[in-house]
Parts: sequence; C-alpha cells; structure tokens
Amino acid sequence: MRQHLFIDADDTLWENNIYFEHATEAFIEFLDHSSLSPHEIRAVINEVELTQGYGTASFIHRLQKAYRRLCERDVTTEALERIKTFGEQIQRHPMQLIDGVKETLEYLAPRHMLAVLTKGDQDEQRLKLDNSGLADYFEHIIVVAEKNVETYKDLIQKFALLPERSWMIGNSPRSDINPALAAGFNAVFIPHPHTWDMEIQDVRHEGNGHLLTLHAFSELRQHF
Repeated sequence: MRQHLFIDADDTLWENNIYFEHATEAFIEFLDHSSLSPHEIRAVINEVELTQGYGTASFIHRLQKAYRRLCERDVTTEALERIKTFGEQIQRHPMQLIDGVKETLEYLAPRHMLAVLTKGDQDEQRLKLDNSGLADYFEHIIVVAEKNVETYKDLIQKFALLPERSWMIGNSPRSDINPALAAGFNAVFIPHPHTWDMEIQDVRHEGNGHLLTLHAFSELRQHF
C-alpha cells in the first residue's frame, strides 16, 4: 500500500552536525578561555537565542554573540571575522551522504510518495539537496522554521493525508519523532551518533501512530 514518507534531511540523508561540531571546536580553541571547560562553553553557545532561525548564518551569529559574552580580551572586528570563517567552512565542505541513502531512495521512490521535510534556511537547504543529487527522488521539498505538532497537523490538512499511512523519518526526537507522533503520524527513528544535543529528547510515544526504531537508513527497505 502506498505510504506518505516525510524524510528529514540533515543527519538523516547526509552528514551535517559533525561539521558544526568541528567549527565549534575551532571556536573553543580560538576563544582560549582561562577557566571554562569546553562543555561549559558549549552550554553558553546553546543558550544564545536562535534569533535568525537555523542554518549556518544563525550558527555564526550565535558563535559571535557567545564570543562577546565570554571573551577575556577586547572584542575586535578581526576576531569576529575570524569566527565567521569557522561557520563558512561548513558550507564549503563536500556533501557526504549517509550510507545506503541513495540506493534506498531508488527503491522507495517508485512505491511511495517521498517528501523532504527539513527546517532551516530555505536557500541553504535547497542548495544542499541540489548538491546531494537526491532531489529527483522527492515529490515535495518542504523547508519550515520549526518542526512541531502544528507543523505536522498542517501537513495533514495541506496534503489531505491519512495519518495512519503517513510517516516521519528522522534522527531527531525533538523535531522528527515526538511532535509527529503527537500529531497522529507514524514515525521511524533512525538515531545518529552526532545528533545536535539541542535535538535530543526521550522518545515519547504519544498518539495512536506506530513507532519504528532502525539502526540504519537502508533498513527502510525491509518495512516499506
């Protein structure tokens, strides 16, 4: 039976957060704080309000704001520009697909409706999809500001979905799994070892939907 499969992008289709981690490590080294541990510095970065949404531009803003808060020396324009380069390196990194993604999408696309559902900057996310070579497998590309319960309820209305035949597939309990289940979707949780810590929650099986937990994206072929 044809299903509606909404698939997360970052850290589900391709590697993403690991590059943000590399940039954060470069920032911590550059900051060279005399007393705060890397863990404490990361906590400050995570506390910075997401005033510009998600994506590289927002990440650069958060690093610069954290630098102003934590720097133990004069904050210079040169230092802020240096921090900007840490984020810009993320955009220049070659696209790295998760193992088995392309072959699995080739298998799924003729059988089901596939849609990318991701959050972040519209242009940045669409460029990543274009660079990935995966765009042709998807009938819809949906980029939203947040993935919460209302987002999934809106999708049910917009696409006239039957919730029992609709699935959200991703690595983030906070954005992909918990709100989808609460909205009546089914969900497939594919944990990733480098999921952004702001996206980590206990998986809450709310609603009437089914929950699958898989070890790898390629295992979708066994269920769909």
